[in-house]
Amino acid sequence: MHRYVFVGGLHRSGTSLLARLIGAHPQVASIRDAPVPENEGCYLQGAIPHTAMHGRPMHFATDPTQHLTEGHPLDRLETRQRLEADWAPWFDPDKPWRVEKSPVNLTRMRLYQQLFPLSQFVVILRHPEAVTGAVGKWVDDPPARLIDHWIAAHARLAQDLPWLHAVMVLRYEDLIAEPDETLARVFGFMSLPSVPIDEPMRDGNRDPGPARMNEAQAAGATAWGYGPGLSCGPVTLPLAHPLRRVREAAAGR
Repeated sequence: MHRYVFVGGLHRSGTSLLARLIGAHPQVASIRDAPVPENEGCYLQGAIPHTAMHGRPMHFATDPTQHLTEGHPLDRLETRQRLEADWAPWFDPDKPWRVEKSPVNLTRMRLYQQLFPLSQFVVILRHPEAVTGAVGKWVDDPPARLIDHWIAAHARLAQDLPWLHAVMVLRYEDLIAEPDETLARVFGFMSLPSVPIDEPMRDGNRDPGPARMNEAQAAGATAWGYGPGLSCGPVTLPLAHPLRRVREAAAGR
């Protein structure tokens, strides 16, 4: 038997970095060298439609049709069976955990929990100004609109979190600042022993960008510890798991 940990977040939030770090654990299988962008599992399956219009950067997270929850028409055994069959060739069958990373997991967690009841979820956030500066290279929308999307996407995330049994939210900034400690908490969340990081860590937030939150946008980001000018303050991020010992390990206690 294997367990899934699904990694999600907006594009350029650090999902690929986090999935690689989790996948480096000897007890975790990950998708590698797949002929798809960033080894994202959403491209390697045919159970859930995924076209060029699905998962569009800075659009998908507020698209009602991309918000997949309990009772959705895809909430059925056949969907799980097809996902398992399509993903199986990309995972080492001998490892107990499988990490699947796709940004669209941000809006699919509630459906995935129905399909895989023992699955767990890790959502990574990154400062809205930094995300806007990075994604702005791909998307023509003005910076203010991209920040508005970030605010709305994470407001929807906050609404979904109470429905999830095992979910951990972390920030890119904390992962970069304290990589070993942050990853140890992730492995604690998965009930796995910690392993050292064998990948150089670069702070992408050092790259300047044109975006800056206005007062109203800053109010929407403050719940996650973010403020104007790429500021990042202390905050208690959401964490849920049925077992107290796991919650304490994931919290670093």
